[in-house]
Amino acid sequence: MTTATDIMNAVDALFDDQVAALSELTAHASTRGQEQSAQAFMARQYADHGLSTDHWRIELERIRNLPGFSPVIGDYEDAQNVVATHQSRSTKGRSLILNGHIDVVPAGPEDFWTTPPFQPRIDDGWLYGRGAGDMKAGLAANLYALKALRHLGLQPAATVHLQSVVEEECTGNGALACLERGYRADAALIPEPFAETLVSAQVGVLWFQVRLAGLPTHVAYAAEGANAIEAAQPVFESLHRLESRWNQPRHRSPDFAHHDHALNLNIGRIEGGDWTSSVPAWCVFEVRMGLFPGQSLDDAREEIAAAVAEGAQASAFLRDNPPRITWHGFAAEGYALSQDRSATAMAAIGALETAHQTVAGGPLERKPITATTDARFFGIYGQTPALVYGPKAENIHGFDERVDLDSMRCVTQATALFIADWCGLESA
Repeated sequence: MTTATDIMNAVDALFDDQVAALSELTAHASTRGQEQSAQAFMARQYADHGLSTDHWRIELERIRNLPGFSPVIGDYEDAQNVVATHQSRSTKGRSLILNGHIDVVPAGPEDFWTTPPFQPRIDDGWLYGRGAGDMKAGLAANLYALKALRHLGLQPAATVHLQSVVEEECTGNGALACLERGYRADAALIPEPFAETLVSAQVGVLWFQVRLAGLPTHVAYAAEGANAIEAAQPVFESLHRLESRWNQPRHRSPDFAHHDHALNLNIGRIEGGDWTSSVPAWCVFEVRMGLFPGQSLDDAREEIAAAVAEGAQASAFLRDNPPRITWHGFAAEGYALSQDRSATAMAAIGALETAHQTVAGGPLERKPITATTDARFFGIYGQTPALVYGPKAENIHGFDERVDLDSMRCVTQATALFIADWCGLESA
């Protein structure tokens, strides 16, 4: 009879291979639009494990009108998903989606990295590199949990879909495309890097772009013009006042009741003007704003538009030439696993708690997060409880991003134990 110790030891036996695979995957600079080589690597990894693999280009027209779609600028000629499927012989267990995203955020100026961001290195038990934590370590954990079971001559006794998706960092449309393609299961597990805690709730996110007009003139006659860049500052202040209002206790959802500032507004990009000695005729900036679970996206858009209009009143020119708002990128609702009281959700959480306890020797902590993940697609639109549970990582989206390899080992062990419980086992 196979024991939990046998499964954990099997993860250990393959761990050097897992670290090598993570290093190779991290070396692929899979920023948005450049994910193809990393996806080809994942497809090969899945095929080498004997899994049937579906590798396709996302078609916007197939998902544009679905709930959860986020508007995009440009086409999707370069957007590719990979899903591998394990089919059991007995199908006696419960089915499972193991989801992860292949896309990573830009590395920023490489001078600020200790070593180049896409030349992974290992130092004192950490693997460094852009995307190592967020979330290629999770993709490796998903696959090597299955490999560990195969190492023991076993496999899940239910259907398991391993998903490597794009666009998590800007829309989530990769996960949505998986739903549209028909990939469903009884539960989903997403190993995002939240330090071996179970995410109880996550915020929603809206992205938008604001374009301000100005009146150009030679700087010698600046008083006769209207500076579009300087006009942005009062708009920033108005948006931050809205941020403060949304964070007030009366607006918070239950999972964030004791979090003083769960919703963060970020002015992420700005550009404007054409010449240093000309009063700038234009300014464009892009914003990310958080939302609580249950908060209406339409209502949020109306309040944001009102805040932009209020800030623009500080400019006499903008009163007659109002700002233009473009909604692009994230249009993501918040999701709270804690509010799913279904028997399936309770069983899935219980199975993960048992697996974590076995590996870590302590209870599974539950925490809300002030970011978003692809969990919302499964939990809200797929009626599938989505468990977000992954390794410890540091400096994600920052310089010298790194993942704790021992934590990745523990998450892989817990995932293998969870699969054994949730899906059941049969001989491979």
